[in-house]
Amino acid sequence: MKRTFLALASIISVSLTAMAADENKATADNTAKNQRDRSGQTKTSGDQSNSRGDLKTTQAIRKALMKDSSLSMTAKNVKIITAGGQVTLRGPVKSADEKSRIDQLAKGAAGNAKIDNQLEIKAAK
Repeated sequence: MKRTFLALASIISVSLTAMAADENKATADNTAKNQRDRSGQTKTSGDQSNSRGDLKTTQAIRKALMKDSSLSMTAKNVKIITAGGQVTLRGPVKSADEKSRIDQLAKGAAGNAKIDNQLEIKAAK
């Protein structure tokens, strides 16, 4: 009986702690980013061109990012949007070094394409 009571008390304690932790978390608010993306002033994945050259450029940049073991998974998942020979890089990265490295890799893989680096350095928690 004591063991059952102790186990039940432990489970309740852990549950209450977890619920309290959830209440303290800030809720994500992407309203400003969503409005920015809908405005048409920034490139989104829907702006990716289907021309052979633009697709090859995007593919070459993505391959270069995936091969670089120094980049975090967050950095490897940035958006690469190529349209009309212009590449736009968007999304969060963990540091200024990653932002610079991605820019460098994109310039090396993109040939003559112009690079618009809109990567954002993610604030540390």
